[in-house]
Amino acid sequence: MLIPSTIPIQSLEHPLLALKNIELAIMRLDLIHPGVSGNKFFKLKYNLEQARKEGKDALLTFGGAYSNHIFATAEAAKAEGFQSIGIIRGERTDPLNPTLAHAESLGMKLHFVDRETYRGKSEPNFINHLENLFGDFYLIPEGGTNESAIKGTREIIGEDEDQFSHLAVSIGTGGTFAGLAGSISSTQKLIGFSSLKGEFIHSEIEQLLSESRIFSEGSYQVNSEYHFGGYGKYNPELIEFIQEFYENFGIVLDPIYTGKMAFGVWDLIKRDGFEPQSKILLIHTGGLQGNLGFTERTGIILPGS
Repeated sequence: MLIPSTIPIQSLEHPLLALKNIELAIMRLDLIHPGVSGNKFFKLKYNLEQARKEGKDALLTFGGAYSNHIFATAEAAKAEGFQSIGIIRGERTDPLNPTLAHAESLGMKLHFVDRETYRGKSEPNFINHLENLFGDFYLIPEGGTNESAIKGTREIIGEDEDQFSHLAVSIGTGGTFAGLAGSISSTQKLIGFSSLKGEFIHSEIEQLLSESRIFSEGSYQVNSEYHFGGYGKYNPELIEFIQEFYENFGIVLDPIYTGKMAFGVWDLIKRDGFEPQSKILLIHTGGLQGNLGFTERTGIILPGS
């Protein structure tokens, strides 16, 4: 079973925070495990347990070429003695990028499919096809969000975090947001920052909460204003913020998820979006392995890469 390290919470100090009378801290899930870092640790924890209960020897999941989920699943499978299969969107290009090269080095079988085929990843006929190809396996959906994942993400915060009035987290598939929504107390507000373009994310989150039977004691909000053009998109302002955040606090962010979330919180603080004396906790969901691939694609060197 995956064993987490102690999760440090780092207090942040800056003249802007003093000016606005705001306390800001960051939960360093990126430090929780050497290979299965961030929210992926919690998403995979009970999936691995369930796979073992079902007597499965192999894990199969889906992802893009730079997927944090693919990377983390390969790490978790290796650590826990499972075989792993990654169904990758797009054609294989050698040499593999750092994400896929690392996953393959850990023993993950990579199977590439075209984008049209990939869109049918949840269709029974496609799953049957994969079973014919690879044999019996335990299926984990793209991004890792399912009932077992949300059971895990509900464990990210506990009573020690009751001191915070606000929690902020990035949103991809929504599993981490859902788990946190089920864990916050009646005096807390959870703000999710979507990394995807489009207002559809609001209804998707509501549907996920409903299907997961999560009734939050606190309040929650999905913010869709800081996606920077959509998933994987960025601009010079975001990159500059990530670099300044590292210079100020010594913390590496990524441009896909955590950078956008932290930018959104910082911008709202500047614009008096939080009441004075608010205590805000940023949830650093990891994903820093993707920074190498980002530099490879763009030539932009990020902190820590």
